[in-house]
Amino acid sequence: MTHKLPLLHRKLQPERLMQFLLPLIILLTISGCATHQSGVVENPPGFFHGLLHGFLILFSFVGSLFTDYEMYAIPNSGTWYNLGYLLGASAFLGGGGSRAKRR
Repeated sequence: MTHKLPLLHRKLQPERLMQFLLPLIILLTISGCATHQSGVVENPPGFFHGLLHGFLILFSFVGSLFTDYEMYAIPNSGTWYNLGYLLGASAFLGGGGSRAKRR
């Protein structure tokens, strides 16, 4: 009877590691150059707008396919908008996976 080792205890092969790390490093390097210029907005969207926009992510995506609508509000209030967007999207798309099967 053979016993399979858990995924964490398997030996990483250098080729497989480089196949993962090289594209990741290139992606992070290129995305570090991305900027977005925005003007001064008197009342930018905050946490609750981000929560709503995140919850409506699927409908926003479909709308963005056919119109000039954007899925993400720019400019926004920053961290609070991002947190609301993340919570809203995770609530709509299935949360933290609490109903996932356990082995």
